[in-house]
Amino acid sequence: MGRVIAGGVPEDRTRALLSTTRHRTMRIPMVVLILILPVGFGKAQTATAPYQLAGSFTVLSNSFNGVPGARQPLLGWDASAALPAWHNLRFVIDYTSFQGKNLGSPQHAQFPTVGAQYSHRIGRESIFGKMLFGEGWLNKNWAANGAIGTLGSFTMYAGGGIDTPLSRHFSLRVEGGMQYTNLALETSLTSDFPDYRIPGLPNYFGRVSMGLVWAPRLAPPTQLSSPPSAAPESEVAFEYEGSLGHSHIEAGTWWSYLHVAGIEYDRHNWGKFVGARMDYVAEILPITILRQPAVEDEYGDPLSHNYTTVPGLGVTPVGLRMLWRNGKVFKPFFTAKGGVVAFTQKALSPDGAYLNFTLQETLGAEVRFAHAWELRFGISEFHFSNARTVPSNPGLDEVMYVAALGYHLHSRRTSD
Repeated sequence: MGRVIAGGVPEDRTRALLSTTRHRTMRIPMVVLILILPVGFGKAQTATAPYQLAGSFTVLSNSFNGVPGARQPLLGWDASAALPAWHNLRFVIDYTSFQGKNLGSPQHAQFPTVGAQYSHRIGRESIFGKMLFGEGWLNKNWAANGAIGTLGSFTMYAGGGIDTPLSRHFSLRVEGGMQYTNLALETSLTSDFPDYRIPGLPNYFGRVSMGLVWAPRLAPPTQLSSPPSAAPESEVAFEYEGSLGHSHIEAGTWWSYLHVAGIEYDRHNWGKFVGARMDYVAEILPITILRQPAVEDEYGDPLSHNYTTVPGLGVTPVGLRMLWRNGKVFKPFFTAKGGVVAFTQKALSPDGAYLNFTLQETLGAEVRFAHAWELRFGISEFHFSNARTVPSNPGLDEVMYVAALGYHLHSRRTSD
């Protein structure tokens, strides 16, 4: 008789179940933004609220397979960037990594997240609270005795701390909080559900960190005032995106296809970074068409050669566009957008979800052909998945071509 892993599951039975496994992962909107450094809101606001870069040594209270009787902390590091404050509230981009070993299995975890931080100064110190949302990525053999587990999970972190100034640019940061993940073991294709949670598998972890925060030097008080600025540049674009195929970066299904059309709004809310104009982006996709196999198993694998059409509605409230060569005829851009999409039936699997989370990254260019009108074209990677809010989460990574007609809303005010 084989050994029994933590949670009461025989090792040999577990390995047999896992021999035909397939993993399914997910992503949380705006993960790509961890690659983008923060920018200012303009000269006057940058002077009073500079951005912050932070790095910390971090301890997690337990391993991801740390069931009762086999709990062991993990060590790691954390790096974050906070944009300039608006009424003491900052947008934060955070990346955390943990390494270790428990129950004979390696623990290699990455947590890209985004969220908000609210700060309040008391004397020289600044206290803050933070809320982050994102995704956790783990190595596939993180479960006990090298068993295979799910590679992705929704994650949330809530915490706070204190910053103590050390010099004009550096502060000492001490922080603590609670982190949530929802990981499970993978089981075979013959099971009723694709995931299996052994008793005692942890969801909540304590997190403590200590490190340094760097901020640029404040400008002199004489530079804190500036004349009223003109209305910010803004655009609307009527867009269409069609499927070119699949990229299979973070999703598990190859057999479905997506087509979308709608309106995108771009507004120059921030300054510049690496020569690019930084725009806020929002989008609505009233035409969202998913073509998926008519019959699928819980993993999203096709059980029929026939296809069915599933209509939906996409809404993207959060996005960032980097636009180079502003004011020129030819303008390259990069866009990252995050939101949700709702379908009229469960998407990609009979055990899937009606509501899914989306992440889009687009690389393209604008070409002006009239005073206020431009053509846009590019290539997009469109991902959606349900963030494991239900048992099955195949997800879809679609490579799409983008075509759009853009109109500058500020053109009449600046034409004189």
